[in-house]
Amino acid sequence: MHGTPPPRWARLAPVVAVVVLCCAQWLTPGAELGYFLAALPAVAAFSYGPLGTCAFAVLVLVLLGVPQLGVANARGTDLATVAFVGLLSVVISFVRRRRDDQLVSVRTVAEAAQLAVLPPVPDRVGPVHCSGLYRAAQRGTLVGGDLYDVRAGPYGVRAVVADVQGHGLAAVGTVAALLGAFREAVLDDPELAAVAARLDRRLVADAAAASIRHPELFATAVLLEFPPGLDLVRIVSCGHPPVLLLRGSTTAELDVEPGPPLGLGLTVPELPKVAEVPLLPGDRLLAHTDGVTEARDADGGFYPLASRIPVLADDSEGLVRAVWRDLEAFTAGGPSDDVAVLLLSLPAMETRPGVT
Repeated sequence: MHGTPPPRWARLAPVVAVVVLCCAQWLTPGAELGYFLAALPAVAAFSYGPLGTCAFAVLVLVLLGVPQLGVANARGTDLATVAFVGLLSVVISFVRRRRDDQLVSVRTVAEAAQLAVLPPVPDRVGPVHCSGLYRAAQRGTLVGGDLYDVRAGPYGVRAVVADVQGHGLAAVGTVAALLGAFREAVLDDPELAAVAARLDRRLVADAAAASIRHPELFATAVLLEFPPGLDLVRIVSCGHPPVLLLRGSTTAELDVEPGPPLGLGLTVPELPKVAEVPLLPGDRLLAHTDGVTEARDADGGFYPLASRIPVLADDSEGLVRAVWRDLEAFTAGGPSDDVAVLLLSLPAMETRPGVT
């Protein structure tokens, strides 16, 4: 297991330097350019392993120590110095390679752990077609403060898209707790509002257990439910950006009365309202976090997601990836916040598994 291989130019540089220095020495016999070769093993150590670096060190010793080659005529102390530099370069190469291997091992374990928390969304969950995209704001991480998941249960297929307070690695623990609570609720709670209440209790309990670190732990979320055998979706919003309905060439925000964010202590009278939206064949639902709509361009303008969807809808690589590429171009490199986008669609009744 090795790290990312060095760029090709870095591996070619020592070889080219050997050829150039030897040619220059042969063309200008009076100059002593060959001694610059002594530095090449050290250069090679940054792009070659111990064996490759050792080969360069031996090559340099031969070129400098054999007068008949016409490169140099090193003797005694000079050759000993060059040999020491070569040996030191081999040691440096060995240490660098070992550190690279350790880094790859740690990164592999970290990525596996993060993917266990937030695995990729499958193409299909029950009858629901899914497409998701997740980008963490913190460089080098796969999971940040946003989350999404789609699960099938006895009450239909349910999905969640949420945005936890904060972002980066500090929010991963909260993300894991919410996902665990959601996956249990999919199996246990018959009502969608009860799922939201369970997620809220999870955050309240976590905030109470860690009040010093998270005195105001909260999250916005939207929950969607596709009941079995029905052409509709039920939606609960907890202070989250509205879900977009893509119908034909039109894009509209669904009118869902938002409830308070999760983590504020929902009680029965304050449970968020459940909205039912009938679906037509070909309808698609796009849920996202505010990392998309609050991304800004160079002039400070917000990303106009709803108006961009008709332009991107027919992209050959899919709408979700087209939105991300467009967002990168809009912000000149990508937004500064975590981003989660989830596209869901329900096929026509006659094309669903088990329906005749």
